[in-house]
Amino acid sequence: MNLLFALPGFHRYERGAEVALLSVAEHLARSGDAVTVMGSGGERAEASYRYKQLPSIRRERFERFPTFPPFRSETAWEDASFSASLLRAYRPDDYDAVITCSFPFTHWTLRRPSRHKPLQIFVTQNGDWPAVADNSEYRSFACDGLVCTNPDYLDNNASKYNCALIPNGVDLERFHPGPAVREQLGLPLDRPIILMVSAFIETKRVLDGIRAVAEMDDAVLVVAGDGPLRAEGQALADQLLPDRFRRISLPASDMPALYRSADVFLHLSLLESFGNVFIEADASGLPIVAHDSERLRWILGDQSPYLCDTENQPALVAALRGALAAPATDRHSDNIARFGWPNIAAQYRDFIAGLLSARSDRT
Repeated sequence: MNLLFALPGFHRYERGAEVALLSVAEHLARSGDAVTVMGSGGERAEASYRYKQLPSIRRERFERFPTFPPFRSETAWEDASFSASLLRAYRPDDYDAVITCSFPFTHWTLRRPSRHKPLQIFVTQNGDWPAVADNSEYRSFACDGLVCTNPDYLDNNASKYNCALIPNGVDLERFHPGPAVREQLGLPLDRPIILMVSAFIETKRVLDGIRAVAEMDDAVLVVAGDGPLRAEGQALADQLLPDRFRRISLPASDMPALYRSADVFLHLSLLESFGNVFIEADASGLPIVAHDSERLRWILGDQSPYLCDTENQPALVAALRGALAAPATDRHSDNIARFGWPNIAAQYRDFIAGLLSARSDRT
């Protein structure tokens, strides 16, 4: 198959959507498909797919820009700047299917009128709101195949779109239990570390994490992430966690070592589309403290003793204390094995190939 993956953040950011779709693209390319990736970051010599860098303005430049439909956030502004470049580079005749999770501008650009119409595959990495909403710009959404990253999204959309339930994955060769390397990462050697891998945005609730860890005696909160609330988060940490807070930014190659150097993983989003970080932490053998939901239990399994109502601060603090007191484990559970990227990429391939076959039968 000739496939195009397009997203502004490719090769620029190491966030959930970028990591997930690039991992799928990489494994499809290794298996023999002709895969092209278009993004805004630089080349990566090790990639198996063909990469084309397209200029765009970084989302951080738009943090103080006004928000209104369809420019609802700094990421939408970035998406618009990327789409201007994508419009010039994208030739629909070259592809059997195009894949993105970016709405609205990249989505609109990939659907531009053309003689040949590649399959439009939309992935619910950032939510299924483009598919379910019917107001404003959302009324323009359309796709040939919808990849639902959790069962809720499948239930919401199965009657309207061709859907497949495909979770995100994890590189089990990189993320696994092992020795800590705190000194190498500049982290304290003599105190327990609670790790958050989160953007500093409202929905990730990093500030609530700071408040919860402040109630503990000596734990250090390490946050790997950035975002518009970075200054507010730092100010709160300076007040509540003096000498017990680190905000760090690491290349993707160092993230497995960071997980292995922590004692507990904390994530406070009330509801994630999927949350790659959960299975990265789980594969690394960390106890996970997070907001209890059926969706998260579908990912982690029912043996997750530290899920709780994280909006209840006493319950959250109790869960953190319990997780810190838990003995270290070296687990490679059957639950984690199903999330290996080769398995996930094969599910993408089967879904897209099935849609192409059905289209061929109709014509």
